[in-house]
Amino acid sequence: MDSADGGAGRPDEDQGYLLDNRQTEAGIRFGALAELFDPSTFRHVDRLGIGPGMRCWEVGAGGPSVPEGLAERVGPTGQVIATDIDVSWTRTTASGPDRVIEVRRHDVAADPPPPGPFDLVHARLVLVHVPDRAEALRRMIQALRPGGWLLLEDADPGLQPLLCPDESGPEQRLANRLRSGFRELMARRGADLAYGRTLPRLLREAGLDDVCADAYFPVASPACTVLEAATVRQIRARLVAAGLATDEEIDQHLGHVATGRLDLATAPMISAWARRP
Repeated sequence: MDSADGGAGRPDEDQGYLLDNRQTEAGIRFGALAELFDPSTFRHVDRLGIGPGMRCWEVGAGGPSVPEGLAERVGPTGQVIATDIDVSWTRTTASGPDRVIEVRRHDVAADPPPPGPFDLVHARLVLVHVPDRAEALRRMIQALRPGGWLLLEDADPGLQPLLCPDESGPEQRLANRLRSGFRELMARRGADLAYGRTLPRLLREAGLDDVCADAYFPVASPACTVLEAATVRQIRARLVAAGLATDEEIDQHLGHVATGRLDLATAPMISAWARRP
């Protein structure tokens, strides 16, 4: 899913999935998310010692960047299984006996885990959107080998709710009001806007060892501008239908974003990792 504010839930409104991978803006968003968050993600992956011959499960892969980065690390003797409810943006490597990346359509909270065990199970910006987060977490832990690592990375919009933390003028105030509308749409569809901060506790309560966490908070990156424009276009009709913004306000905001002079931020992404005993 890999959505900044994914996909492990069903891609329809009844199941709470706001940002549909089938829309053309999804590819733009995945590129911006990769630019923003891949350096932080792979800093953690490398710290955990993921290397040649290991097996990894990438949950809610969304775009291709994380599966491909994992494949580079595990090499031809390893394997990366990338799953999502919509795999249209996830690419595979060459087919055949030397294939490193295997892509599967999969719902992490409803389907059995892919055949394991795994040295690493990773999900980024996924579980915050999954209605049955506890079951999804249980299945991910179940798929780890003893000593294997779980790395969960999720946004916490409640910790820092503003698109423009420096609310210095009317453009910034409009941006923050539209971001508030986006958060309301997410909450209506079951997203837990304070989920990221709970990850260390949840990993300890699940019986995992060596629990650690940190947070990453991009501000004023060009990729934040790309991400915001694509996201607003993707949810525009829903903002208007819900009475959270008018078409005129959205056009004004997109014009402000296009200038590149707004210092845009994302919600903090909290990364937590732990080892199965």
